[in-house]
Amino acid sequence: MVHDLSLTSGACASTVDCMSIVAIGPSPSATAPTDKGVGPLLRAWRERRRISQLELALRADSSARHISFIETGRSRPSEEMVLRLAEHLDVPVRERNALLLAAGYAPHYPETPLDDPSLDALRDGMERLIRGYEPYPALVVDAGYTVVAANRGIAMLLEGVPAELMTPAPNAMRLTLHPEGLAPRIRNLREWRGHLLAQMEREIALYRSDALRALYEEVAGYPVPEDACGGEPAEPVPYFALPLQIEHDGRVLSFVSSISTFNTPMDVTVSELAIETFLPADRATTTYLHALIG
Repeated sequence: MVHDLSLTSGACASTVDCMSIVAIGPSPSATAPTDKGVGPLLRAWRERRRISQLELALRADSSARHISFIETGRSRPSEEMVLRLAEHLDVPVRERNALLLAAGYAPHYPETPLDDPSLDALRDGMERLIRGYEPYPALVVDAGYTVVAANRGIAMLLEGVPAELMTPAPNAMRLTLHPEGLAPRIRNLREWRGHLLAQMEREIALYRSDALRALYEEVAGYPVPEDACGGEPAEPVPYFALPLQIEHDGRVLSFVSSISTFNTPMDVTVSELAIETFLPADRATTTYLHALIG
């Protein structure tokens, strides 16, 4: 029997169909300090993107001289210019608000709680999406990898995980890499662990989040048991992407993952949501999941 993964703070009924999106607290994505002024912050983003002042000026329909004046504080950019430069520098939505504040303007993008009635359609749509993906695993996470929704495929993989890792809100990285979580069941733990840590490193460089860095240091410090990371599947398969090879009830299941985000989000909360789906990487996994859940 597949047990449900409850992601709410209250009690969940025993039916496997119980699933809901939880309200989440403030995202761990850091807001850039505003005491530096907008110029140094924009310069830091430009350098991070490895774009010259001239290239940025051409993209933003400005001049290299004006970009230089903005970065050195000799010119105060308009609100429109801040948003235009942020767009061409691919600055995350939360950080665009920080740039506006540093320039003396009000934030442009709201940060709506996920349980707000205005996001009812979004929540319903995400729940339908991951439920429709069954029997394959799918979940929704925020910028700090807090799981805000999951389907029965995820619940199946998490069977037997201690309750302490599931409350108050489960964290996908912690659940995966903790020695009492999924780590002992992952047949290619070293490779999958390296993939996840590299992913976090890229996001830390993008978001400059102290909370995300703390999470990284925590999960990177978990021990890697020798007997949990060796071994090969019984029948090697020429995978087209790095698979997650995980044991369940004596079988080795293989998945490749895909992450989706929202195009052109106009809200901080929405911009930081990601839907991760796990596609079976071999026919045996497909057959097993349909028999167990489908």
